[in-house]
Amino acid sequence: MRVLEVFLAFLGLGLTSFGGPLAHLGYFHQALVRRRGWLSEVAYAQLVALAQALPGPTSSQVGMALGLFRAGPLGALAAWLGFTLPSALLLYLVGVGLEAFSPPPGLSQGLKVLALAVVAQALGQMAQGLAPDRPRLAIAFLTAVLLTLWPQGQLPALLMAGVLGLFLPLAPPPPPSLQALSSRAGALAFLVFLGLGLLLRALAPLDPLWAFLEALYTSGALVFGGGHVVLPLLKEPLVPEFLDAGTFLAGYGAAQAVPGPLFSLAAFLGAKAHLGLPSPLAALLALLALFLPGALLLFAALPFWAHLGQIPALRRALMGVNAGVVGLLLAALYDPLFLEAVRGKGDFALALGLFGLLRLGLPPWALALLGATLGALFL
Repeated sequence: MRVLEVFLAFLGLGLTSFGGPLAHLGYFHQALVRRRGWLSEVAYAQLVALAQALPGPTSSQVGMALGLFRAGPLGALAAWLGFTLPSALLLYLVGVGLEAFSPPPGLSQGLKVLALAVVAQALGQMAQGLAPDRPRLAIAFLTAVLLTLWPQGQLPALLMAGVLGLFLPLAPPPPPSLQALSSRAGALAFLVFLGLGLLLRALAPLDPLWAFLEALYTSGALVFGGGHVVLPLLKEPLVPEFLDAGTFLAGYGAAQAVPGPLFSLAAFLGAKAHLGLPSPLAALLALLALFLPGALLLFAALPFWAHLGQIPALRRALMGVNAGVVGLLLAALYDPLFLEAVRGKGDFALALGLFGLLRLGLPPWALALLGATLGALFL
């Protein structure tokens, strides 16, 4: 039953989580950490820090890890399916012929404003547990300042936070266990990651299908800094070999207007590329090729991350990294969320209203409907 619980929880998130990967982390925190108690605040921050350190789709990796801790390997699969299915299905439909669908611009604007409110709520809650004293609050603000000036520097900023954590005066408590997989399973996941990459590289010259899948797999293995980075990585091998530039950018634009992970763009790419396969199968293979490297790297790293967390010095470093995660969200509150969502007084007033309703306990799915409706009517 836990697998079904994970699937339904992430299906709800997949239908309502707008705003990009950092906003998704806010939705996960609200729904699964604060409301359902699947993980502690500290364990969740460790997961976020680990996903930031790995290539791949950050929010999807955190989601799969949450599913793994809740219901084992099938829970990880259920989390990915639930979170990805709505956006993948929408982008597949766009790819096979619904390009004419054009929602009111105010609708997506209202959902951007909601994402701003959700991250602001998550930021306040996480700061209470992860930066409760002056030293850690200082690390959080320093990280935020650095990332505001250098938005692409997420990994160096978290490394800096970890180094500063070594000098924290407080003795860290024992970290919660992130041991959901054995070391042997982690090593096997890494070998599968390498083996699939080498196999696709060897097969790519033999058939366009393999070349297409190899391009997606390699891009998924190299993406640092969020889903938007995948755009230049995919464009070079796919345009004009499999799609023209206009079609590629149209798919990327459509991916901005749907909830869930940006990597669901793969469903559009598979549907539009001429691979000699039925379009549903091509879309499914494209999704697997783009998401699988990040999932395998996550499973490979989790057991060893837990072992490292038992070393006292690294416990202190993790305290600093956890505070850095607060700074990461604080910087994201400005760029991209505030810059994208707030164009004037009306947007900011809606953000304040939605934030207040969140604080009063209204669920994000209801606020998604409210934000989209008010945005379509008034923004």
